[in-house]
Amino acid sequence: MSPDERRALTDLSWPLAGERVLLRPPDASDPEGDLEATWRYWRDPAVTHWLPAAPADLEAHRARFLDPTRVPHTLIVELDGEVVGEAMLRVEDSWAQAEVAADARATHAEIGWVLAAEVHGRGLGTEVASLLLRIAFDALGMHRVSAVCFAGNTASWRLMEKLAMRREAHAQDDALHRTLGWCDSFTYALTRSEWRAG
Repeated sequence: MSPDERRALTDLSWPLAGERVLLRPPDASDPEGDLEATWRYWRDPAVTHWLPAAPADLEAHRARFLDPTRVPHTLIVELDGEVVGEAMLRVEDSWAQAEVAADARATHAEIGWVLAAEVHGRGLGTEVASLLLRIAFDALGMHRVSAVCFAGNTASWRLMEKLAMRREAHAQDDALHRTLGWCDSFTYALTRSEWRAG
């Protein structure tokens, strides 16, 4: 897909449905509704243990949730009409030499997800991550998709492997956890050609 043919998340028709879940952008007409629904699991230490943030209170969550640099990459996960999680799909440029930099613009996406504890163990994370890959490759025309997690987050990296993502890096003591100190991290990725072949 050429740079001129690539689309952004805002160009897609929402919601997008999996077998059981729906993905959609945050509700711009009622941001407080999504804010309250997501605060339900963001305040759960069991959910936020491996996440990049653990808001201390609703105001901290509000500031993070409504951050204009975060909103364009955020998708809400619904199950049977209820908000049960969030997903992230952030498009960025791939590394390239100067002469071909224009062709590398908006060709890489990073994905992530979080689900409420009460829906863990039902395969919804796999469904959400699979939808994110489908959006990235089929709808947005990405060349490559990656995801990063703490090495100790076994559920996350096993899910990535289930989706045929490759472990590309095992970095030693490069990620600082709020309670565990310095930890290892894993980077997983999948290319468009691998997605098509799989």
